[in-house]
Amino acid sequence: MLPHISAFFLPEEQLAAGSGARWILTFAPTSSRGHSASPSSLLPLTEPVSGFRGSSEMLLVLLLLPMCWAVEVKRPRGVSLTNHHFYDESKPFTCLDGSASVPFDQVNDDYCDCKDGSDEPGTAACPNGSFHCTNTGYKPLYISSRWVNDGVCDCCDGTDEYNSGIVCENTCKEKGRKERETLQQMAEVTREGFRLKKILIEDWKRAREEKQKKLTELQAGKKSLEDQVELLRTLKEEAEKPEKEAKDQHRKLWEEQLAASKAQREQKLATSAFQELDDDMDGAVSVAELQTHPELDTDGDGALSEGEAQTLLGGDTQTDAASFSDRIWAAIRDKYRSEVLPTDLPSPPAPALTEPREEQPPVPSQPAEEEDEEEEETEEEEGGEEGEEEDSQETPPPVVPPQTASPTEEDKMPPYDEQTQAFINAAQEARNKFEEAERSLKDVEESIRNLEQEISFDFGPNGEFAYLYSQCYELTTNEYVYRLCPFKLVSQKPKLGGSPTSLGTWGSWAGPDHNKFSAMKYEQGTGCWQGPNRSTTVRLLCGKETVVTSTTEPSRCEYLMELMTPAACPEPPPEPPASGNHDEL
Repeated sequence: MLPHISAFFLPEEQLAAGSGARWILTFAPTSSRGHSASPSSLLPLTEPVSGFRGSSEMLLVLLLLPMCWAVEVKRPRGVSLTNHHFYDESKPFTCLDGSASVPFDQVNDDYCDCKDGSDEPGTAACPNGSFHCTNTGYKPLYISSRWVNDGVCDCCDGTDEYNSGIVCENTCKEKGRKERETLQQMAEVTREGFRLKKILIEDWKRAREEKQKKLTELQAGKKSLEDQVELLRTLKEEAEKPEKEAKDQHRKLWEEQLAASKAQREQKLATSAFQELDDDMDGAVSVAELQTHPELDTDGDGALSEGEAQTLLGGDTQTDAASFSDRIWAAIRDKYRSEVLPTDLPSPPAPALTEPREEQPPVPSQPAEEEDEEEEETEEEEGGEEGEEEDSQETPPPVVPPQTASPTEEDKMPPYDEQTQAFINAAQEARNKFEEAERSLKDVEESIRNLEQEISFDFGPNGEFAYLYSQCYELTTNEYVYRLCPFKLVSQKPKLGGSPTSLGTWGSWAGPDHNKFSAMKYEQGTGCWQGPNRSTTVRLLCGKETVVTSTTEPSRCEYLMELMTPAACPEPPPEPPASGNHDEL
């Protein structure tokens, strides 16, 4: 059984003598299957090897090297495989930033020579340096050189704590296993999501063809519907002409009757006023008789002078009944107050024998108890006033202005005659048919617009996002209910009730150039107080279901929402063959 030889390139500080880095050989027996024992069972030599004692030993090494199972690539501690060619022990080391060159034996000598710290990849000498964790079985990792030998295990393989006295457990294999499980789950989601995505694409192709067919039918039907609307419009207008003439004639006759009735009532009021003013009943109203009504005063002094009365009589000293009705009554009608209450007119709603009071400003409502007390006080006062009125019999009766007769049945337009009503019915039927056809045309036009918009909309490279067009999705948090209607709007509403707030309406696809359909932008939402209008970016994530997973506000008035959907799933890589027990990540 041949021994296994592994070569390790160790930094100078781990060697007891010599300068620079040295090859250190370790030996382990080979198993019966031809592989070496596990690396964890191999212990590197910690003593320096300054050379071989004889040619036979050198020959043995040369013979055994081709049979080695694994030989580490020659590089200083903390250097990655991708950077190992920068570290050649046969020549001076040049700092990776090109700032200086140093002898190779100063690499990992625990002294910082390069500004970028590249000469100390395996020590903590340079605060801005980086240490590479190989992490076999898991993901390689760069950590800050300041964390090397600080007593904390940062690399899962523990290589960063080689000289701190801390024993780090190698957890790379377990981490790799968990990472592989996670990746396998993600791969399964991607595979299933992509399968659903292909179904969505096929569904949209069929739906698009159906919508295109329906659009063609609607566009063809629109023309005939437009012709029908124009025909019904003409019929409506023809039916409305005799209707209008008949209604106008009916109104004209009614207005003439109304005017005649009004003139008759005014004549009656004028005759009654003339009889009241003609105190001596000589068939004429004189200046003196007119002066008995001071409310007809024209200069505001409260009395009607002889000159004012004569002016009202048109310069005459008296007037007869005919002239009074034709000329005088119209001038004094609004001021004239009748001496007696008319018996043929309805009583006013106010209590009898009381003059109209001036309008009072509204009084704020009071509690019921106060109102009751005030009502009692008012009743007592009114009772006292009534007693005083009964005691005083000399109070003259108040004068009441002539009242225009209240509207009677004569003032209401009578029903249409049979012929006029027939014209109205025919015109109304024509209007109904026209309005119904016009509504149908508007519905067809709106359907055409919606179909044209949906068919021409950018639903992704293959229309995979089209199924979101007529859907809405909600996410409820502790405070709000967020609602996303893709390609339309985003809103939030208080969880305990209230009106919704717009977080933006559809703007455009907002992903990077290489993946434009990975994000949506909704803009011009409700304005923030003393701030910009609200806006929302919706990130689309691969998932087997369509659901809003989160909503945040990274900056003021700018929201970030995540929507999981099969339409965002990329095509997965082909599955690797199931054979083999390879367990590296």
